[in-house]
Amino acid sequence: MSGDRPSPASGAPLADTFGRTHRDLRISLTDRCSLRCTYCMPADGVPWLAKDTLLTTDELVRVARVAVEAGVDSIRLTGGEPLLRPDVVDVVARLSALSGPAGAPELSLTTNALRLPELAVPLREAGLERVNISLDTLRADRFLSLTRRDRLDDTLDGIAAALAAGLAPVKINTVAMRGVNDDEIVDLARFAAERGLHLRFIEQMPLDAGHTWRREEMVTADEILAVLRAEWTLTELDGRGAAPAQTWLLDDGPASVGVIASVTRPFCGDCDRLRLTADGQVRACLFAREETDLRAVLRSGGSDAEIDAAIRRCLLGKKAGHDIDDPSFLQPTRPMSAIGG
Repeated sequence: MSGDRPSPASGAPLADTFGRTHRDLRISLTDRCSLRCTYCMPADGVPWLAKDTLLTTDELVRVARVAVEAGVDSIRLTGGEPLLRPDVVDVVARLSALSGPAGAPELSLTTNALRLPELAVPLREAGLERVNISLDTLRADRFLSLTRRDRLDDTLDGIAAALAAGLAPVKINTVAMRGVNDDEIVDLARFAAERGLHLRFIEQMPLDAGHTWRREEMVTADEILAVLRAEWTLTELDGRGAAPAQTWLLDDGPASVGVIASVTRPFCGDCDRLRLTADGQVRACLFAREETDLRAVLRSGGSDAEIDAAIRRCLLGKKAGHDIDDPSFLQPTRPMSAIGG
């Protein structure tokens, strides 16, 4: 079947059984990465997804089109490292041409920034609006220890390239880790404030490949805020909506810092995100252990209506929350690099 006809459900919101409407689609372009962050991937021996299981560009754009026509108005490209996909600029250009009830979707990308010096301008011209860049330390020796790669200068060059290309805002994602980089909280906040970057500290989540996460080793939102309050007056901003980060002004602004407290201050009740993995599985929650196979629908000649229906079936199974604090919680079998952020 051609799949060009609108689905019968076009116009109906992508809702779950708790009344949450889903407008944010995260698309993983690859599970591969150019770094080996200790909290995400092992140093070697990573079982990469087989090439023939990865969605083609035509396939992932088709899924995105169906989702946009159903009300998705924000798409973020993730990985692994999405800039490792050879046709990433073409992917952005094709996604930026989509249109739904709210018009064209906002396009963003999460990256380690290593390829941004060469790609920031082409991506911006293709329709990318903003980037989230991972940066956990400003110390070269610590960057090498954390990522197993000596690439801090390349990351900083990538941040500068994103700013120069007019990608805005440029957000910095920092995973706060006890005894690892928690002594850099103020330094990182000052670094971001001086450059007009939007820094977000993230509580470490149970999504590592080795399943070694321990809550007691995680730096909590309260601890992060206590460190910041010793340096600045913090004013909490209202209007968070479905955004994962709660934001505070530093000394009345304009600089601000966000905290994503997925573990200690879960925001599941306002979640509007769904995820498409690089191998075509749709997930209703970052911590879900269940997936819905869209690749099979696509490659069996399924229609747009069947793609739409599969996405909605997945959302019907979405839980009220991730239950990390529940003794029965089980970490997803896939690591973050294979899920997409």
